[in-house]
Amino acid sequence: MKKLILSVLAAFAFAGAHAAGGGIAWDRFPAQKANDLAALQNGAKLFVNYCLNCHSAAFMRYNRLRDIGLSEEQIKSNLMFTTDRVGDLMKISMDPRDAKEWFGGVPPDLTVIARSRSAVGMGSGADYLYTYLRTYYRDDTKATGWNNLAFPSVGMPHVLWELQGDRRPVFEKRVEHGHEVEVYTGRWEQVTPGTMTPLEYDNAVADLVAFLHWMGEPMRADRIRIGVFVLIFLSIFTVIAWRLNAAFWKDVK
Repeated sequence: MKKLILSVLAAFAFAGAHAAGGGIAWDRFPAQKANDLAALQNGAKLFVNYCLNCHSAAFMRYNRLRDIGLSEEQIKSNLMFTTDRVGDLMKISMDPRDAKEWFGGVPPDLTVIARSRSAVGMGSGADYLYTYLRTYYRDDTKATGWNNLAFPSVGMPHVLWELQGDRRPVFEKRVEHGHEVEVYTGRWEQVTPGTMTPLEYDNAVADLVAFLHWMGEPMRADRIRIGVFVLIFLSIFTVIAWRLNAAFWKDVK
């Protein structure tokens, strides 16, 4: 329980750092991906290949991925390293002291990162992550060589850059409050192509975010389904109770 609390606090700190740094309005995450098993499976593959090197998901076990339609054999063959067992937690071997030295801070655990945004009243965590992973651009003034419109001065480099390619946001100069400022226009220029087209990359990011969203609450779909049945039952029982009450008291004057 103590480790889970620390993980949530780390995610909140990650959210607070972004809030202090400003950023652009968030794009809408395609919500239909959240219940798409194919999208969740592709998102799991992207997470293991691109995120699990530095970020852990220490409160999720590999065998829980059976809930998104994967067999244990598929999990072992495609999503695990040779030293891992299917019942292990999704942890990393990076030493926190090394991480702090290399990145300036320990990369947060991602088990509940999508939920942390909503928990602190900042809107949808899925919307933020979907925007964040699509708004990286080159910035030679930063130590990593990258910056991000959704999280200015971010410490994490663009790990998906080979898929997306190198893009440049288009700014225009405006005068606000008597000062000339550069404002993002909502457009991008492709400097060098990636291995994916822009549409393919957006779909891949949506799959990854869908997996992060699912991982924060794997029972969400079951909870919603059970909740609907409970409400239907209570509605029917209310009608029955009302009619029984009328029958019991009909002869009482």
